Amino acid sequence: MSSTTQLRTLQTGHVGLNVTDLARSIDFYRAVLGLEVAHEGTDPERRYALLGRDGRLVVTLWQQSTGAFATGTPGLHHLSFEVESLDEVRATERLLRELGAEFAYDGVVPHREGSASGGIFFTDPDGIRLEVYTRAGVDETEAKAPDATAPTCGFF
Repeated sequence: MSSTTQLRTLQTGHVGLNVTDLARSIDFYRAVLGLEVAHEGTDPERRYALLGRDGRLVVTLWQQSTGAFATGTPGLHHLSFEVESLDEVRATERLLRELGAEFAYDGVVPHREGSASGGIFFTDPDGIRLEVYTRAGVDETEAKAPDATAPTCGFF
């Protein structure tokens, strides 16, 4: 591959998720992540929503699933969102507790023992594994990583 055809800039675009109940998922992602509906398809056979923030598409939701997210099959492991501070992670945790979300660990945990980065690990209404984390400040808490050697975000 020549240097003129290599990707010079690359970042994740949006993430598309299959959901079982579009309205419920829209409410969840709006409440937890502060996303707004940029567009919604309401045709009963092709329901979807494009959710974004600050003019940027972040998540697309497609109502075309049944059952729950299967963690034991190949595919998405988890979806992670970075915030600027530990205070934002904790505020998100409080909101999620009010919403009755399920958590993989109790409270904010470091990504690994001795790490300053870490966050909260939880599921959306369809069982899709999610993370809200910050790069710094977690080492100042009394939280312990579930495993001293492996990344917390990899094994939940």
